[in-house]
Amino acid sequence: MESLASLLGTGNLVDLSATAATSFALIAAAEIGDKSQLVCMTLASRHRPAPVMLGALAAFSLLNTLAVVFGVAIANWLPPYVVGAIVAILFALFGLHALRAKDDEDDDEVEEKSSHGIFFTTFILLTVAEFGDKTQLAVVALSSTQLPAGVWLGATLALVATSALGILAGRTLLKKIPIALLHRISGAFFLILALVAAWQAYTAYSGT
Repeated sequence: MESLASLLGTGNLVDLSATAATSFALIAAAEIGDKSQLVCMTLASRHRPAPVMLGALAAFSLLNTLAVVFGVAIANWLPPYVVGAIVAILFALFGLHALRAKDDEDDDEVEEKSSHGIFFTTFILLTVAEFGDKTQLAVVALSSTQLPAGVWLGATLALVATSALGILAGRTLLKKIPIALLHRISGAFFLILALVAAWQAYTAYSGT
């Protein structure tokens, strides 16, 4: 059985920071205007913001932990070039989807919930909404090729930051930001990472 340090893949501080920064930028760009942010906006407009924020933090911590563990497992089970090829395909699909996104794509109405159990309401809503979502799959893909601890840290901070933005700023600020532009930036970032993953898959296959 692997040690905890091996599972986390902490590496040195520079590598950890670089991985966390990459993960943060990617997930933050993908999540601006997405449904998880809108859920936090809606709940915070009806209830106290503190339990909403804590519920979001708990949900994202759980989801990213599951994603990182799954990503590490994939990396251990499959040859490196297969992992790289899968990551490249996933990132390419995410990138193309983000480039085609519309301003009103994520304007789904969120059902109003009871004021009781705000923390658990937020936790359950976000866990269900984000489970298997593109951002969780992105965390799986990143953690299969990068330092898992850095991916978890960056992704969790990004999701918490975008949720906090939704809670504090609300829809007023987001209406002044061209969401379509943010989606395109996210799409371009995904496509760049897809090219990097494809190159890594090619070099890994060539070395076998």
